[in-house]
Amino acid sequence: MKKVSILFLFWTCSVLASTPTEYTKGMKAFAGFVDFYTNENAEVYWKIDKFNQPFIYQTSLPQGLGSNDIGLDRGQLSNTRLVQFERIGNKVLLRQLNTYFRANTDNKKEKEAIEEAFANSIIWGFEVVAQDKRNAIVNATPFLLQDAHGVADRLAMKQQGNYKVDASRSALNLNRTKAFPLNSEFEAFITFTGKADGDHIKSVAPDASSVSVRIHHSFIKLPDNKYKPRKFDPRSGFWSFEFMDYATPFEQSITQRWIPRHRLAKVEPTAAKSAAVKPIIYYLDPGIPEPVRSALLEGAHWWNQAFEAAGYENAFQVKVLPDNADPMDVRYNVIQWVHRSTRGWSYGSSVIDPRTGEIIKGHVTLGSLRVRQDFLIATGMSAPFGEGEVNIEQQKSMALARIKQLSAHEIGHTLGIAHNFAASGKNRASVMDYPHPYIHLDGQQNISFNNAYAENIGEWDKQVILYGYGDFSHLNEEKVLKGILSQNELLGFQFISDPDSRSIADFHPTSHLWDNGVNASEELDRLLKLRQVALTRFNHNVIPDGAPYSDLEEALVPVYFYHRYQQEAVGKLIGGIHFNYAMKDKGTHFSINSVTVAEQKAALAVLLKSIQPSELMLPESIENLIPPKAYGYAKSRESTQGYTGKAFDPLSLAEASTQHVLSILLHPERLARVYWQHAKNNQQMGLNEIFKTLTDQLIKNDLTERLQAIQMRQISSLVSQLISLAGNDNASPEVRAQSFNTLTELHAWFKTYYNKSPSHRNVYLWQAQIIEQFKSGQLQIKSKTMDMPPGSPIGN
Repeated sequence: MKKVSILFLFWTCSVLASTPTEYTKGMKAFAGFVDFYTNENAEVYWKIDKFNQPFIYQTSLPQGLGSNDIGLDRGQLSNTRLVQFERIGNKVLLRQLNTYFRANTDNKKEKEAIEEAFANSIIWGFEVVAQDKRNAIVNATPFLLQDAHGVADRLAMKQQGNYKVDASRSALNLNRTKAFPLNSEFEAFITFTGKADGDHIKSVAPDASSVSVRIHHSFIKLPDNKYKPRKFDPRSGFWSFEFMDYATPFEQSITQRWIPRHRLAKVEPTAAKSAAVKPIIYYLDPGIPEPVRSALLEGAHWWNQAFEAAGYENAFQVKVLPDNADPMDVRYNVIQWVHRSTRGWSYGSSVIDPRTGEIIKGHVTLGSLRVRQDFLIATGMSAPFGEGEVNIEQQKSMALARIKQLSAHEIGHTLGIAHNFAASGKNRASVMDYPHPYIHLDGQQNISFNNAYAENIGEWDKQVILYGYGDFSHLNEEKVLKGILSQNELLGFQFISDPDSRSIADFHPTSHLWDNGVNASEELDRLLKLRQVALTRFNHNVIPDGAPYSDLEEALVPVYFYHRYQQEAVGKLIGGIHFNYAMKDKGTHFSINSVTVAEQKAALAVLLKSIQPSELMLPESIENLIPPKAYGYAKSRESTQGYTGKAFDPLSLAEASTQHVLSILLHPERLARVYWQHAKNNQQMGLNEIFKTLTDQLIKNDLTERLQAIQMRQISSLVSQLISLAGNDNASPEVRAQSFNTLTELHAWFKTYYNKSPSHRNVYLWQAQIIEQFKSGQLQIKSKTMDMPPGSPIGN
């Protein structure tokens, strides 16, 4: 044993006695930001000579899983980290620095106090295999073969199974391992093994017990110190890059906020128009097919209109990525075309300097199935596949117009720009809104796709680019920026973003996703008319020759639910509140006002109109048109739900639409606002008015026998929603009391009215029994939620 220890010590010393030159003799050398070597065993050795010098470490996923539900896409970026190598004896540590807590000061001791107050992270330790006074050689292979992207954690979180890296089936990808002066790039094939528990992983992997992807590592030299951060303002339209600066005077905010942006400056700052010192160039994925490629190029080019308006000449450029360029290379801003098994979101990400917020690389991910969904909407609304020569150019043009918007939108995020969901009501002023296709009826009452989507960059977007990228180096920057914000207000622009827009519980009356129009209620009324025309004309010509008739079911979904997002926009008027992201400053307009009673009553009226049985009942021609799924085809998430097994269930479409509106109207937060607005001003709508109008129109109106079938479903949905509301601990006491009282009134009505409606007496008695069980605390009956399919324009 002693002999073995002596031999091991001798071997260790002899290895460490090797110089880097001796140890790497015979290996292939790569000179770059981090020099490295590869040997015949496909191992990578780093030559480290930059100790205690921070740099950027970025991981990404050049090959994904292809499942939108799992969310591991091709080209996906991880968090950007600031790291440094540190040499301690026979070890080299890779330390991630804590960039959120800092002290921006020249006082060295003050900086040290912050560094010692908050933890940092050692993300890897390397054994030195050769060294001299300046350099150390370490084997980087184990580091590069780890799950640096958190793939296993993601699979576990999505309940797809417990996976771990299988080293025997993993290896470095030396073809994508390269060195450049400002960055070094490394890539590995990583195989994860485990027992597959989820359907999503089974649907995309050829063998779900063995899942292989590629993980990419980028080491990036920090930019120089000539970049000047720009102040964040919540009205600017930009995202916020924030950190805590403990060197700020105590009378000022310790949290500092800058905007993330690319570095851009004029060659001639004082000139009205000037070329850029270094233009921003984006590169398009060459794997995108035509005509989509041309549409994406055109939409991407729109941003140059905004930079031109800000005083630049050709400062924003778009090119096709050269064949010899790697999209993961940090030197390229890229627009990638990503395939998935189902449609899903596109998004824009960036590599950002963790010290300053400077965007070093923009990385756009565009889902390839999106264009097909817009084409489905267009063909479903227009039924173009008739006899004779088929002309679908209008439908294709609408789908490609959306792709132009999508390209511009996601690039906007990689420029640092946030969503503005209030822009649609201002003449579609921003590509950073989510546009709904403005399909309309022309003078001959034909479906028209003219102007379905806006062309070119929006006027709001020009103002945002001016704030973020205008060259004010020769001016008082703070004064100029305030002037831009004041001008936005004078021009009537509103900026309301994600936190106040995405939920159906939100209440800003002009900010919503996938809506149109200055007046949300009037737009919903227009869509109801358009929808009825489209449903009346819906026939087998919405699908092309060669498709099974059963495909009509999926084609019907985006037509039947075409107005769903506008319903959500209208719902925000009820209990709605006007507000803005005002800052306390001279000349700043600040106000908080409830939506007027007239607007709220109009919203309630059109919402309830949208779920009248006459609006929800399908034409009989459609009911008799859709058969069960053809052999070899199966239902998917895009298909409708129902109680009728394989047969198409039109009543469940009406039920799903009703439940959607009830979830909007009876949201406990919305009703609590309604109660308080009425308490302050009894001219406003109160809870009693909403609940009475709802029960009168959904339950107590007389209908034909055919429409009564929908009414019975609506009765069940309403009772279920009221019970849920009355029993909701998070609802206000007033809302719960009103719900309980309404249930009591309905119980009495059901018990009284059931004899007057023999054909539906069982439904009334059944609902009365459910209410009795709830009131006695013995409710055991569970109601099914009939969810809408994802539908148009993008879904869940």
